[in-house]
Amino acid sequence: MITVAADGSGEFISIQEAVDHIPEGQTEPTIIYIKSGVYKEKLYIDKPWITLVGEGAETTVISYDDYAKKLFPSGEPYHTFHSYTAYIGGDHVTVEGVTFENTAGSGDIVGQALAAYVDGDCVTFRDCRFHGHQDTLFTGPLPPKPRDRGSFGGPREDAPRRPVRQYYERCYVEGDVDFIFGSATAVFQECEIVSLGRGWITAASTPEEAPYGYVFLRCKLSGDAPEQSVGLGRPWRNYAKVAFVDCWVGPHIKAAGWDRWNEQEPIDDVVYMEYGSVGPGAVSNGRVEWARELTDVESVKWTVQHILAGDDGWDPTKRGE
Repeated sequence: MITVAADGSGEFISIQEAVDHIPEGQTEPTIIYIKSGVYKEKLYIDKPWITLVGEGAETTVISYDDYAKKLFPSGEPYHTFHSYTAYIGGDHVTVEGVTFENTAGSGDIVGQALAAYVDGDCVTFRDCRFHGHQDTLFTGPLPPKPRDRGSFGGPREDAPRRPVRQYYERCYVEGDVDFIFGSATAVFQECEIVSLGRGWITAASTPEEAPYGYVFLRCKLSGDAPEQSVGLGRPWRNYAKVAFVDCWVGPHIKAAGWDRWNEQEPIDDVVYMEYGSVGPGAVSNGRVEWARELTDVESVKWTVQHILAGDDGWDPTKRGE
């Protein structure tokens, strides 16, 4: 175990220093214990088998304020994927009791501003918080190519695209515009998903061959957004897949539920589903006609173990996995 403490009482005063100290190529977890404090650093983790354990998300905070409209010395903008507070690209990384925040502000002013760019496989977050506005949490990999320019930029621009699985348990994620987005197969279990204003919760870019994209199990969709002002999602790419299963849905969610992103993408292959929704934003009719309700028989398969197993049987609900 390595201890990080902002007050100097540990081996390191920054989390990045502790990560850099870990040897390359390890195959067993190294635990970095992070004492309470606000760590203003742009964290970069591309090593596998690292576990970050904070003293609690309320008091252990990783904070930065980069944003898409910020300029490099060359005059080139950061764009979305350089704006992260924390980049996690290593496989088998686990994080517990930590807040990731981007304090740059509203997307109307600064553009996209990621709290976390998560691109590792078999990555788990428990009891964590993600604070931001536009594009709070990116779950890699990147789509094959951007819509409006030659390259995405950011740490994984030239990396091969691969299947990625992620698990979020009892986490808090806040934002407004497309604040959970990307191509991962990711399960959010018993999380609170908080909309700060008008917008969309998800913008999935699920690969065509992936059977699952985003799955929200027993989550609470809440927030301060006006009534009927937030969509459950819109497709960032053609084969977007999102499901909300046994979730509490607040009044801020639009009756239609889902949007088409200005009709930039066809909806023939979009898979948007719900099952067992309750709360003032749950409706038995009124959702867009191209979304569907799971049947009772189908819903049995929507478990963490089934969705994330892959070829190696990964089960993140078991500690140490």
